Amino acid sequence: MPDSEQVTLRVETDITAIAAADWDRCAGPDNPFVSHAFLAALEESGSAKGKTGWLPQHLVMQAPDGAILGVVPAYVKSHSYGEYVFDHGWAQAIERAGGRYYPKLQVSVPFTPATGPRLLAAPGGDQEAVRETLVAGLEAIAENRGLSSVHATFLPPGDRDTFEQAGWLIRYGCQYHWQNEGYGTFDDFLGALSSRKRKDIRKERQQVAASGIEMVTLTGGDLKQEHWDVFFRFYIDTSDRKWGSPYLTKDFFYRIGRTMADRVVLILARYHGDWVAGALNLLGSDTLYGRNWGCGADFKFLHFETCYYQAIDFAIANGLKRVEAGAQGEHKIQRGYLPVRMESAHWIAHPGLRDAIAHFLDRERPAMEEQIADLAGHSPFRKES
Repeated sequence: MPDSEQVTLRVETDITAIAAADWDRCAGPDNPFVSHAFLAALEESGSAKGKTGWLPQHLVMQAPDGAILGVVPAYVKSHSYGEYVFDHGWAQAIERAGGRYYPKLQVSVPFTPATGPRLLAAPGGDQEAVRETLVAGLEAIAENRGLSSVHATFLPPGDRDTFEQAGWLIRYGCQYHWQNEGYGTFDDFLGALSSRKRKDIRKERQQVAASGIEMVTLTGGDLKQEHWDVFFRFYIDTSDRKWGSPYLTKDFFYRIGRTMADRVVLILARYHGDWVAGALNLLGSDTLYGRNWGCGADFKFLHFETCYYQAIDFAIANGLKRVEAGAQGEHKIQRGYLPVRMESAHWIAHPGLRDAIAHFLDRERPAMEEQIADLAGHSPFRKES
């Protein structure tokens, strides 16, 4: 890497100002959510723009010869929605004391609670030095613009370590992931479960099949606009019933269908010729990431079949290592998705608030580890497995 005094750091408010090849060289091929195509779809569709409270502030590190050494997906936020690592209590605490929590800087993929790299360093050279410089750059953005804090969420271990070494506060959370232990078929997976859990899953799948539901998996060139139209209808319906305000626009789904169809795995359920439910997944190099679900009819166990069992089927058939089923939902454990610790890093400008949050996290981390261990105790797998 060139001398740190020679590199430049800049902020881009539109990801299309950064060449896709440069961004993707830093992001690498493994995680679909940090790809230029996915982030551009969010911005160009109007899903993640200033008017929705997600103002792009992507950090770019450049060498004197113009080569891009590293990038960070970042957004100035005027609220805490669409992040899935909840800090509303922190905001309320500082505001009760007469301070201001918003705006803040969020280092993440909007509306996407999936683990992935955030400090994106180009291959070759001293990548750790690049990541350290990017962390310093994030702190400088917050200080120069008077932001209360910076939050980097759903971090892989390498990024977590870099943030922690820079003095950021580390927070734990929990998600549910299915691990492929070399299964050749779904029945092989079932064979690793206790007898009762194995029977329960078979019963659920049989009931869905007996109801006349047909499951269809679409990816690549098989994806058509009609499939996105019907899935968006399911997405809107579920959003209205669950949280009242959908984050993603229809144009976002159209865009990922055009620009990254080979990384989309859309599972749709059909009943007597009509589409009745769907689950959107994104494909990484060794992981299937479950993202959105929606339905237009009520069939018992259809949610489990569409979101969890079909994802396992796909992962086994394609030799993937895991399925990440996202946040929340202890019911996932009984379907083979076990609790996994998630980590985030937080830089707080106000010393008093930082100390208060640090004390809070010192208590929360062991409590979260205890909770994860307790949840793991409900594993459906046989003891010898």
